[in-house]
Amino acid sequence: MSDDGTSEPGLRERKKRRMYETVSETAIRLFVEKGFDAVSVAEVAAAAEISKPTLFRYFPVKEDLVLYRIADHEDEAARVVREGPTPVEALRRHFLEGIERRDPITGLNDHPAVLAFHSLVYGTPALVARMYAYLERSEAALAEALGGGLDARLAAGQIVAVRRILAEENWRRVSAGEPVAEVQKDAVTAAERAFGLLEAGLPPLAATHSKREAE
Repeated sequence: MSDDGTSEPGLRERKKRRMYETVSETAIRLFVEKGFDAVSVAEVAAAAEISKPTLFRYFPVKEDLVLYRIADHEDEAARVVREGPTPVEALRRHFLEGIERRDPITGLNDHPAVLAFHSLVYGTPALVARMYAYLERSEAALAEALGGGLDARLAAGQIVAVRRILAEENWRRVSAGEPVAEVQKDAVTAAERAFGLLEAGLPPLAATHSKREAE
């Protein structure tokens, strides 16, 4: 234990997380200001007051400096499907709740910083490519949560695509200047329809518990 009674592993983990957040936010600020390709990793390291080798220990590739902001959403769908009553219903409810609170991950948020972040991601080919790797990992985690096998993989691919397309459509309209309140009404209708089609078209699905939950 440390002097203040905090366990050292917990303290180290918090410090590590703060480092990730600080470096990522520093990088995003620079990329938004100057453009992703115009800023070097060395410039990000200097602005964050760390060495370049240290930065690479946290972020092996430049694109991850940006996508760290949404990293905690990578296994979100896999977690949500276990909330029931059915996997698709759990995901539908979760997405609609995100729309209600205008969660940036749903694309339904007009805060300037959120719009700038989305423009950075969708406007940078290297980040778009890296985003697909992120989506593939999300899809794999969801397929595992649905029990694995071909049916689970097919279902996961469709679910991840629906969530992505709904969010991109919301962002496209908001970034074009449409009032969020107007987009939100259509977003709810579109989500209800999309998840309804998923529920009707997919084979019966049941979420499985992870090994950690089963222990």
